[in-house]
Amino acid sequence: MFKYFPTNYVWNLSVDLAIEMGARIGEIEAMCAPLQDAAKAPDKAGTQAFRETWVKMADQLCELADEDKAHGRLLSAGEKINRAASYLITAERLQAHGSEGRVALYRRHLDLFAEGVRLSGEACERVEIPYEGKHLSALYVPAQGVSGRAPLLVQVNGLDSTKEMKYRVGLPAWLARRGVASLVVDQPGTGEALRLQGFTARFDSEHWASRVVDWLETREDVDARRIGMEGVSLGGYYCPRAVAFEPRFAAGVVWGANHDWRDVQKRRLEKEGSFPVPHYWSHVCWVWGAKDIDDFMKIAENVHLDGVVEKIKVPFLVTHGEKDSQIPLKWAHRTYEQLTNSPKRELKIFTDREGGVQHSSFDNSINAGQYIADWVAETLGGRTSI
Repeated sequence: MFKYFPTNYVWNLSVDLAIEMGARIGEIEAMCAPLQDAAKAPDKAGTQAFRETWVKMADQLCELADEDKAHGRLLSAGEKINRAASYLITAERLQAHGSEGRVALYRRHLDLFAEGVRLSGEACERVEIPYEGKHLSALYVPAQGVSGRAPLLVQVNGLDSTKEMKYRVGLPAWLARRGVASLVVDQPGTGEALRLQGFTARFDSEHWASRVVDWLETREDVDARRIGMEGVSLGGYYCPRAVAFEPRFAAGVVWGANHDWRDVQKRRLEKEGSFPVPHYWSHVCWVWGAKDIDDFMKIAENVHLDGVVEKIKVPFLVTHGEKDSQIPLKWAHRTYEQLTNSPKRELKIFTDREGGVQHSSFDNSINAGQYIADWVAETLGGRTSI
């Protein structure tokens, strides 16, 4: 794990995620060098300082992109705007719920992400899936080199990631080259669904996952018999739950197992394990629509997979980093052990040899992510070579 700040795991996680999304090391240095003292400050003061330096770099990149656009250099402009968008979501993610300007910062990130994708000519389309009288937003990435209907992997967030973050890490692009399309969803409790639509998380993830499959079945470029699901971090709970209770899914993958999240919360109350974001307890109450920690802990009692994964009857891959400091490795073994009715179950522990040993491989995503992409392609009928 790259540790820019020796004493601040949450900030190191954010920096590493930004690097995985395409940050440049010189820009990381420029943003983080002034923050050594702030990294030791209380949450509010520290995260405000973090926000200021990262937004400043995003502003600078946008100014440079404007100069590129003035000369008709749209590809160069797109590259800079893409990084600016990633830096903004990195800063936004660390802010407390309700902090001044957070929603505006998030909306600006969305606008820049869309502009960067357009200028760069990326095969990525924002779509809206009808849900509860509103919609769930998602990013659709088509398969490459496929005529007719293609297999597809639905990809869902963890506790605090967004569809743009997952897209930038790279799994949709790796799958596209393998002939597998992607739908990266901001499900209830994450991204646009939480921030702009007001949809909080729910333990019965099949409720929204089934609506996603309904929508996919209307598309002429998707093979409805070959739709899989992948979940990262807390998605390591959402995904198995959805696959267990929505029989139309043809396969499942967890990138970081999360078999018993209720137990993880109990340990965190006892100061065990690392937190993924500052202001953790207010964050989880916001995500789950809880009025306080006691209310949240009652909700969390439902967030486990005992008695659930036994219902999965399709191929399933469980992955986990060997040195995950957020979710103990034992929960990956528990999920795998209970996949007794899966016709093709696999447990892959990422070690120092291949990298990706931290939580959901945020320390080094590419080898782990391409392992997942290969497994998905082999399972859903894609390809693993040209």
